[in-house]
Amino acid sequence: MKLGGMFRPGMRAYFIPLLAGVALTVSAFLPWVIVGDVSLEGIPDVAALWIAGLGVLAAVLATLSLITRKNSRHPLLLIGLVSLGITFLSWRIMPRAAGERALTVAQAFAIVENRPMGAAPTALVGSGLYLGLAASGVLVGFGMTIVIKRAAQPYVVVEPDDDV
Repeated sequence: MKLGGMFRPGMRAYFIPLLAGVALTVSAFLPWVIVGDVSLEGIPDVAALWIAGLGVLAAVLATLSLITRKNSRHPLLLIGLVSLGITFLSWRIMPRAAGERALTVAQAFAIVENRPMGAAPTALVGSGLYLGLAASGVLVGFGMTIVIKRAAQPYVVVEPDDDV
């Protein structure tokens, strides 16, 4: 088995999910939420552990497809859909939850220090979630090529043989 087969025209496309899997894994270690001046990385959270695992799995599947010249677009589509779901839900839920925690902490400090409460810090989405969404979208797009490719095949219409 030669590694030169990885660069054949039919298999070069698998470098796309390989890079997307690496980017998905890296996104778990980047800031997911930024509250004020504090950035919260994704990796201590369970969702980020799933994203890191799915990214590694996508990269391994793409590498195995490059080496063995076997198609793995269906599993890559499933990995992309699951990771897209996790990152989308995290994008919608995590900043709000972090903002509510920051508000609770600000209220607690105001009560303990016996002073009026100031404005709570704002919670913003970090670069890790954006990278995760983009990498998941690339995996879904790559996996969808097998569905689109199958649907684009013409069907042979057999004409009835009534002349007999």
